[in-house]
Amino acid sequence: MINSSTTRLRPHSARRDPPGFTLIELLVVLAVTGILAALLLPTLAKARGRAEAMGCLNNTRQLALSWLLYADDHDGALPYNLVLYGTSLRTNLNWVNNVMTWDLSSDNTNPATITQASLGYYINNPTASLCPSDRALSTVQMAAGWTQRIRSYSMNAMVGNVGPYTANGYNINNPTYQQYFKLSQITRPADIFVFLDEHPDSINDGYFLNKDAGPANQPPSYGPSSYTTGGNQEWLHLPASYHNRNAAFSFADGHAELHHWVDGETVQPIQPDVPYLPVAITSSGIDFQWVLSHMSFQIN
Repeated sequence: MINSSTTRLRPHSARRDPPGFTLIELLVVLAVTGILAALLLPTLAKARGRAEAMGCLNNTRQLALSWLLYADDHDGALPYNLVLYGTSLRTNLNWVNNVMTWDLSSDNTNPATITQASLGYYINNPTASLCPSDRALSTVQMAAGWTQRIRSYSMNAMVGNVGPYTANGYNINNPTYQQYFKLSQITRPADIFVFLDEHPDSINDGYFLNKDAGPANQPPSYGPSSYTTGGNQEWLHLPASYHNRNAAFSFADGHAELHHWVDGETVQPIQPDVPYLPVAITSSGIDFQWVLSHMSFQIN
């Protein structure tokens, strides 16, 4: 028997549901959320940018290590660093065997052009050839569903065997500068860079070239006929500036560092299929001189 004096049910009509949010309270919550997102997103973007810069730096360091291992296995001889752009030459003797383009050439996507080339055996990380910040694609490539190309890095033109561009032991592109064929020739390895991340509008083959300004009207010795020196300083190939106006470099002693650009000509927007190179240097030229002085040393 149920004791009615101790067990009583409240009528349904007497129960109260917990109060909900008012419209004003919801609007306040949304406003606060928006403010927090606005504050946090730039911080997250900066964190992502720093992480990608460190990833790029690590890639160039790995490439330098593979380069040193190659030299160790070949009695100090450095890998081939040949001009492929503008030629029919293709060889896996070179450190890479592709020419980056803005069309649908398989050179842009075929990993064998890297893994089967001379440094491929020594590169443990298959993604070490691509900067994490390099997502540059042309309209044609995006329409084809591409998400990225496969190489962001090039090798200093004054380092390695340049094949037919060698004359009397020198590189005909910079004949008054030392060409390094063997590791032992690099007497100041901490000052000579080997790899860098190159601007996507500049990168083609793996041969990164800039010339000391020669006599006026000096004929070009690399690439298409539009490449001239004219006795003035100009960028033939541009370093990248993905990382807040910085580019990653690795050096002949194995260390890697980010270098910051100060001149406006050095920091160019990505413009697929827009032929604007070479870029004349009209400002201080500090960036150009830094790159030139770390490519090689002048022959006394």
